[in-house]
This record gives sequence, structure tokens and C-alpha cells, in this order.
Amino acid sequence: MENDRKIGIVGGMGPAATWLFYRYVTEMTQASCDQDHVNMVILSDASMPDRTTAILNGKYEPVMKKMREDVQTLQNCGCTAIAVTCNTAHFFMEKVALESELSFIHMPEETAKKAVAQAGNGKIAILATRGTIQTGLYQKRLESLGGHPFVPSEEIEELIMSQIYDRIKKGLPGEPDTWKKIDHYLHEQNCNCAIMGCTELSVVKEEQKMGSYYIDPMRVLAARVIEYSGRKIKSDYSE
Repeated sequence: MENDRKIGIVGGMGPAATWLFYRYVTEMTQASCDQDHVNMVILSDASMPDRTTAILNGKYEPVMKKMREDVQTLQNCGCTAIAVTCNTAHFFMEKVALESELSFIHMPEETAKKAVAQAGNGKIAILATRGTIQTGLYQKRLESLGGHPFVPSEEIEELIMSQIYDRIKKGLPGEPDTWKKIDHYLHEQNCNCAIMGCTELSVVKEEQKMGSYYIDPMRVLAARVIEYSGRKIKSDYSE
């Protein structure tokens, strides 16, 4: 039944982001009982090799192998579509998905649509890992939609990477003072909005209650997952 599709989530990259994603889906679904919620299998594969490291050193196969195994596991569980709670992982998963009969809900593609609509003719900052930036995962999609991607300076990229790897992935909160510096820089560069292009940054946005200027791809993905499953999004949902 189209209103009862089971979604497979490849998560664990990182665990805090995967937990937050499930919370988003649950909170955003219009439901009055358990049966109104999304049928979902979350595979939290924390043993997945680091995606940015694999991109930077060119050793793709260990990541690809793990993703193929995870997709097969989710297919065996009866899932009809897959999604991934890691932006950088899409560089690999979009290739793996071509080998599978499952539908692939592509987080950067869906986020790019939202960002271009929000930014109008203005610049869209991409806050992400070096791996995501290097692959052009967001830049290409934004440009194809007529958007204007903006990649922060090396100094700001260092701060972003530190927040991802030295804070959130270690179970520590983001640093408000660092984010004030990043925010000041983005407005100084006349960016109309910014994509939190790493799921650890989605955690930062939630922690620090950042406004709609910062677009959270995981919330965008949560909405698409709810829609695909045949469930309904709450009427008061807003990014």
C-alpha cells in the first residue's frame, strides 16, 4: 500500500544526528496514535568508515562495501526506499543506490530546492565537511537550480570542521562564541541563507535554537520521508 511504505535509514554517522532525525520524523508527523506514524527501520552503522577521510585519500571501496551491505539489509527488512542521515555519505550512496531497486530519498537534492527558493537571487553559504565541499555535492545542485553557492574561507572552514569533529562527534556541545564568529562572517559576506550541510551541524542548530537563516537538511529529509511513507506532516511544521 502506498500509504504504508517502510523507509530504511542508514544512520550512525554520527549517532547523535541519527537520534535527532528520528525525533524530527516523530515530532513532524500528524498522528493521533502509534499506527499514524512512519514505519521505519533505522540501521545505525557507527562502524562506517569516515566519509571525508575516504574522499580526501581516494579510498572509496571500504565505504562503498559497507553501504552496499546496509542497503541489502534494509531491503531484506522490507524497505521500499532508503535515506541517509549524513550529507557527505551521499557522494557514495548515490552510486550504491543505482545498483539497488530501492528508491533513494536524496537529502542534498531536496535541500537545494528549499535553499534556492529561500535565497532568491542571493548567495547560499555551504557549511559542511571538507569532503562534502570537495565533491561539490551542494554546489552542483544549487547551480543546476539557478542558485548561487558560497563556500566559506579556509579559516571559517577550519572552525566548522572543529565544531563537527572536536565537539559534536565527541559528544560535546557546539561553542556559541565560535558560531557567533561564523554568523558574523556569513552576514558580512552578504549570504542570504546557509545550509547546515553536515548532520552534526543539524545538532548544533537544534542546541543553539538557530533561526530559519540556517537551513537544516535533516528537517527537509524528515519531511520527504514522511511524505514518501504516505503519512501527513503537521500543519504547523516549518523549517
